Amino acid sequence: MRLTVHAKPYARTPLVTREGTTCTVRIDAPAEGGRANERLIELLAEHFAVPQGSVRIVSGHTARTKIVEIDGVTLPS
Repeated sequence: MRLTVHAKPYARTPLVTREGTTCTVRIDAPAEGGRANERLIELLAEHFAVPQGSVRIVSGHTARTKIVEIDGVTLPS
C-alpha cells in the first residue's frame, strides 16, 4: 500500500491520523539528522501493526510531504 504522508516534526505527542490514502503524522522528534524519518517509520509501523522493515519512504526524504510504502497492508474496499 502506498500512502501520502504529511509529516509534522517537533510535536509534543505523536499521533497518526488517516483519511483514505493520506496520513498526517505528528512526530515527536526533530527534523535533524534523519531522526524524524526514523520516528515516522516507527509510528507508522505501530499504527498499521507491521514490522518496521515493512515501512519505507519512497520519496520526499527531506520534505514534509512524503510517499510511504507499507508491505502487508491493504486498504478495505
